Amino acid sequence: MAAGGHGAEELERSTWQAGPGPVSPAVADLIRAGVQVILEAPTEWTQALDDSVLAGAGMGLIAEDPALTEVVLRTNAGNIAHWAAMNAAHPGERVSVAITDETVVFVRDAVRRGFDSGVLDSFRTAQNLAWRLWMEICFGLTDDPALLRELLAVTLDSIARFVDDTVSALAEMIDVARAELAGDTHAQRRAAVALLLEGAPLSEARAVAQLGYRLDGPQLAAVISGGPESGADRLEAVCEAIMTASGIATRLTVLAGASQLWVWFPAVTVDVDAVPADVDDVRVTLGAPGVGREGFRRSHFQALAAFRLLGRLGSQRRFARYDELRLLEVVTDDDARIDEFLAATLGDLLDAEPELAECLRVWFAQRCNAAATAEQLYTHRNTVVRRLAKAESLLPVSLAESAITVAAALELQHWRRPASG
Repeated sequence: MAAGGHGAEELERSTWQAGPGPVSPAVADLIRAGVQVILEAPTEWTQALDDSVLAGAGMGLIAEDPALTEVVLRTNAGNIAHWAAMNAAHPGERVSVAITDETVVFVRDAVRRGFDSGVLDSFRTAQNLAWRLWMEICFGLTDDPALLRELLAVTLDSIARFVDDTVSALAEMIDVARAELAGDTHAQRRAAVALLLEGAPLSEARAVAQLGYRLDGPQLAAVISGGPESGADRLEAVCEAIMTASGIATRLTVLAGASQLWVWFPAVTVDVDAVPADVDDVRVTLGAPGVGREGFRRSHFQALAAFRLLGRLGSQRRFARYDELRLLEVVTDDDARIDEFLAATLGDLLDAEPELAECLRVWFAQRCNAAATAEQLYTHRNTVVRRLAKAESLLPVSLAESAITVAAALELQHWRRPASG
């Protein structure tokens, strides 16, 4: 059971509709008992249903966007709760579609990203798993063959109708949204960007006409993202602050998700320190600077890789440049192995005072220069020397034998742990 509801009046006129026929009192009681099991379902069931939705055809890009993913999973949970509540009140009856305002926004955003009704195929995957779990519940409710047969027949019809009605309503909403966006210059801009990122031979004249942005010269890409509550205006404000501080007069922006912007600056560097401190729900990741079309593409994919890597690491850091994360991208594809690597390499330093590991990390970055490290950390050189000695004493192997490994582990831990302040 997946996908959200509908705001149309015809879907709000009633909370339930007539089903295929009357349900016997005994089966009605069984349905209510099964619904109670659903409402108290174990966490692994919920996780399995969520995974089935995100694993559906065409859901890859949505699964990569935390904001879109959260909306999809919240909507899926809402649908299950809605079906259960309606069956508790009217066992076996046809359940109305339950579309929320959030679902309407999600549909419009998905269409802006180029999705069509084909993405709804993933809901069938969730339906199949939901049915298997419901059958498991049913077989635990009764051993009377006649009652079980009726129970399965009635609820199969109820679930199938609910999913069919929901998919039909969403497909109609998607068609309407696509029609509304057909003449939208933003949608045209995103289509042109998609072609460029795919390496299509888009002419310079057409690219400039559709994008309002030149592809020659320096290119620096950014991914500016926020939490579920961050709107496009908030992300735009962050972008404007960066431009003002960096002395940049133009940029290319594409709304890439419910709370994500893809941005390109005609520059080799920007000042992310200009972002106001109170905008703590917004993250900015930057690619490495490039030149021309290839720089446009490569810098974007790097910024996107940095964004995904921070998400995978569970990092709370607000700013990151791809150049800072190159090594980590290579070595961070398995959380269990990361934990093992950090424990084996850092030993007791892993759980020591954070300033010890940070001092050693900065010391490596400053080419093992204690004075430069002290300046970077705004502390005294003697303090740095003491911290370095304490840090090394906590390592399982001396720095003389493991400097490169320790440096890599410290960098990984730096990005993995929550940002301070």
